[in-house]
This record gives sequence, C-alpha cells and structure tokens, in this order.
Amino acid sequence: MTTVDKSALKKSHLFETSQVKYFIRCMLAGMFLTLGTSIAVMVAEKAEHMLPGSGKFFYSFMFAWSLVMINYMNTELGTSNMMYMTAAIYRKVLAPKRALAILFACILFNLIGGTIASFVMSFTNIFQDLPAEHFLFHAVEGKLLKTPIQMVAEGIFANVIVNTTVFVSAHMKDDAGKLFSTIFIIFIFAFLGFEHVIANFSSFSLAFFAFGGALPGMTVGSVLTNWFFAMIGNYIGGGLIIGLLYAWMNKDSEVYVD
Repeated sequence: MTTVDKSALKKSHLFETSQVKYFIRCMLAGMFLTLGTSIAVMVAEKAEHMLPGSGKFFYSFMFAWSLVMINYMNTELGTSNMMYMTAAIYRKVLAPKRALAILFACILFNLIGGTIASFVMSFTNIFQDLPAEHFLFHAVEGKLLKTPIQMVAEGIFANVIVNTTVFVSAHMKDDAGKLFSTIFIIFIFAFLGFEHVIANFSSFSLAFFAFGGALPGMTVGSVLTNWFFAMIGNYIGGGLIIGLLYAWMNKDSEVYVD
C-alpha cells in the first residue's frame, strides 16, 4: 500500500504542475490499448483461418501486451486509477475533490486518445476492406448484446484482474517477472471476455471506423449503455474490491500488511 500511496501522490503532483502532460499520458494509454487491440484482432482472425476456434486464445495473449506497453511507458489508465484514487481517499493521501478530478480526467482522455488512435489506425492498409465477419466486428457485436447485469458482473472481474496485476507486479523484483505476470493475468479477463470500459473505448471506435460506420446494433444508446455499466462494474472491482478493501485491511495493521 505504500507503493499505492506514492503512485497516487506522483499522479497528483503531475496533475497539479502540468495538466497538459497528464492529459497526454492518459491519451497515450488509449493509444496503446488501440495498438494492442489492433494486433490482437488481426492475429485472432489469422488464427481462426489456420485453426478454427483458436482465435480467442491468440487474441487474449496478444491483447495482454497492451498493459505491458501502458505500464512500461508510464501512461495513465482510468481503470487502475479507480483503485489508486479510491485507496488514496480512504488513506487520506489525497482530498476527494483532487482524486475525483484526476480520475475523471484520466477516463475522459483515455477515451479521446483511444478514439483518435482508432481513427488513424483505420487508414492503415491492414484495416482496409475488412469482411463483415471479421473477428473485430464479431467481438464488438457480442459486447453490444450483453445485458446490463452481465456488463456489471464482467466489469467487476475485469478490473479485479487489472488491479491484481498492479499488486503482483509491485512484488516482482525484475522485469521478467513483471512481464510474465502481466501477460498471464491479463490473459484471464481477455479470454473470458470480461468488460473493460477503457478497452471498449478502443475496440468500439476501431470497429466503427474500420467498418465505415455503425455495426448492426451499434447505436449511441447501445454504446453508452455498455460503457456506463462496464464502468460501474470496473469501479466496483478496482475501486471498491481492490482499492478500498485493501486500504481498509491495511489500516492500523503493522504485522499483516500489503
């Protein structure tokens, strides 16, 4: 938890001294998620043709590299900040107003960065003339068909997994351990198809621009519904179950500490 406190203070300092630099780090996180999603869906599509049914496995493995890039390039991800900011408020490291401002800005600029990166990516050669049954479109259409309770439940587990990666990586003493743990823990939520609102910013935007417009079932209402319920689930999983719960378990404890 000491590492969480230091990270929260570092984020607050950057936000206070240069909001523009903080916003750019948030946008870069959206860009890296778009890059990770792009290679993941393309590898999955190729895998499905070579070995039918293997697409999701390869998608999950490749998507996990998004979090590697985000972590090692020191960018700001809204779903991990749900944990940092909630713990910081409970532990009185940051004032609620400051913590909420940081979290809101992070999520907003993750969206902006992911959308811009997806728009530019749609002009690259590999995203030209994708078939309607492409893995990317199939995956996004599946997300839009989920019920609110499914989105919330999956959002909870998605962000429990993402923030577990943060804790596990903090325990690793070398880069090899951090790399290994990040890839295989993130693989869990990607393979199970759980809902991660920031990743959905990128996947929905990428599908929209690559398809040349809205997919069947993709309306403003359906997209906002997914983002809303996924975000609620993500906050419960990352902010409350990991952030608040671990902050509480470490309160007034000098022996059993994290």
